Amino acid sequence: MKLMTLLLGAGATLALAPAAMAERGADGHVNVIYSQAPSILNAYLSSGTKDIEAASLVIEPLIRYDETGAMLPWLVEEVPTVENGGVSEDLTTITYKIKPGLKWSDGTDFTAEDVVFTAEYCMHPEGGCAQLAKFEGVDSVTAPDPLTVVVTFVGPKPFPYGPFSGGQSPIIQKAQFADCLGARAPECTDANFMPIGTGGFKVDEFRPNDVITLSANPEYRDAAKPAFATMTFKGGGDAAAAARSVLETGEFDYAWNTQLAPEVLEEMLKGGKGTLVNAFGTLVERIEINMTDPSPNLPEGERSTAMHPHPIFSDIRVRTAMSKAIDRQLLSDIGYGEAGRPTCNLVPAPAMFASTDNTGCIPQDMEGAKALLDEAGWTDTDGDGIRDKDGMKFSIVYQTSVNAVRQDFQAIIKQWWEELGVEVQLKSVDGSVFFGGDPGSPDTFQKFYADVEMYANNFDGTDPESYLAMYTCDKAPKPETQWQGENINRFCDPAYDALVAELGKTGELEKRGEIARKLNDMLTKESMVIIPLVDRGRLSAHANTLGGVVLNTWDSELWNAADWYRIK
Repeated sequence: MKLMTLLLGAGATLALAPAAMAERGADGHVNVIYSQAPSILNAYLSSGTKDIEAASLVIEPLIRYDETGAMLPWLVEEVPTVENGGVSEDLTTITYKIKPGLKWSDGTDFTAEDVVFTAEYCMHPEGGCAQLAKFEGVDSVTAPDPLTVVVTFVGPKPFPYGPFSGGQSPIIQKAQFADCLGARAPECTDANFMPIGTGGFKVDEFRPNDVITLSANPEYRDAAKPAFATMTFKGGGDAAAAARSVLETGEFDYAWNTQLAPEVLEEMLKGGKGTLVNAFGTLVERIEINMTDPSPNLPEGERSTAMHPHPIFSDIRVRTAMSKAIDRQLLSDIGYGEAGRPTCNLVPAPAMFASTDNTGCIPQDMEGAKALLDEAGWTDTDGDGIRDKDGMKFSIVYQTSVNAVRQDFQAIIKQWWEELGVEVQLKSVDGSVFFGGDPGSPDTFQKFYADVEMYANNFDGTDPESYLAMYTCDKAPKPETQWQGENINRFCDPAYDALVAELGKTGELEKRGEIARKLNDMLTKESMVIIPLVDRGRLSAHANTLGGVVLNTWDSELWNAADWYRIK
C-alpha cells in the first residue's frame, strides 16, 4: 500500500460537539493549571510541552490532529491530498488554501505571507529553531496569492504534512516578528511573550514562569466561541498541588499532567470535584545519554558540544550496562500503574511504527551490566565501591525536572547504578526552567550540562518522520543556535541521517514502518543513546462542571479549548 493511497483520504473532518452556550464569553471565567509554568509563548523557541501547549491557546497551525490522530483542516479549507489536487502527483508540492476572512486578534488579515514568513523564521540559517525537524526536506514556501501557500520539497515527499501541522508548528504573524529573524529571535521579548494569534484566546498579560492572563479573541472565526470570556493559566508548583486544586478543592477547572502515583490520585478523587482523563499516545519517559562532555572544567561554549566527546559514555558497552541495570516494570508499576507500560522503544505507537522485537531491555540484568563494565575496563581498583578507569572515577550527574514521580525514579535508578559501582549525583530542576528555552540558563534540558537526563515528550499526529528526524547530526543544540535544537543527546551517525532521508522519500506504508522501526532501534538498541523507560498515558484532570474537554495525545492537549463550556 502506498502512502499516496492514505493521502487520498486524508481530508476527513471531525464534527466537534457544539458547546452549550449562547454567545462568546457567556460562561465567564475558566482556570487552568500546569505544574510546569510556561516561560515563553513561542513554540519555535522552546520544545518544552508546557510552552507549546500554552502557546496553542493563541497561535495555531494550518492543520490539527484530532483525538484519534486524524488530520483536520484548521485554518485551511481542506487537508490537501492527491485526490483533491492539493498534493502534486509527483509528491513534490503541497498547496494549502486558507479559509477566507481569517483575522489576527489585532484585527488585521491572516494571509499566506504570514505562513511564508513562519517558514523563513524557523529555517533561518543564523537562528536556532526548536521545531526545525518539521521543515525537513523543504525547498521553498511561497504565496502565489493572499490565500494560497505552496510548499515545495527537494524531492518527492510522501508525507508532506510536517510544516504548519500540529501544535508544534503554528503560524506566527509576520508584522509582529519581522524584526526577529535569525540570532535576534530570542531578543524579541514582547513578541515571544505576547504573540498575536488566531486562536480562541489572546494574551492580556504574561508573567514568565508564573501566570498568563487571557481573554476571548474578539476576532475569532466562530462568533459564538469561546464560551469563556477570560482564562487564568497558572503555572508552577507540582503535580500533586495541581491535581488537588481540581479534584479536591475545585479551585481550578483543568490540571495538566497529573503525574502522580495511582494510590495518591485515587484518594484525591474522593473529593468529588473532578475527574481524570487518560489516553495513550506516543509519550515515552526516557533517559537521554549525553554523548558530549558536560564538564564545568571546559571553557563556556565548549561544554556539551561535539568538540569534546563524553569521556565515559562514548563506549556503547557502558551505555548498554546502564540500561541493563534498570527494572522498567517496577518503575512503571510504582509511577503509573495502569497508566503506564514498560518499553524499550522511543516510538511506541502507532503499531505499524512500533518495533515489536525491541524488548530485550525489559528484564533487569544486573550481572550482565556488571560484566559489560568489566569488559569496558571500568573496575574498582582502589576498593572504594566506585569503578574507575585510567585515573577517572565513574561519577555522573543525573538530572530531571522537579516532579514526585521523577524524583522517585531518580532515587530508585540511583540505587541500581550505585550497585554497579557508579557514583551518581542527583539534580532536580524546576520544570519551568528545565523545559524553558532561555539560552542564558545553564539548567535547560537542551543545554544538557549533565551526563544523563530524564524527561518525556511526544510528536504531533501519527507519523513519526519529523520526530525521528530530530536526531540527525545538524540538530544538536549548540551556542551558534542559541542552544536550540532537538537532538538533545548530540548523537551523530551519517548512516542514521541517510536513513532519515530515505524515510522522507518513501511512500509505501509498510516500508515506512520498516524504516521507522529501524531508526528507533538505532537510537535505543544498536547505539543505546536513549534509554526508554515507560510508555506513559496522558493523565490530566478536569472539573465536573467543565464541558467539551477531549483529551488529545496527538496534538496540543489544549487543542479545543475554544470549545470548552461550563456545565450549569
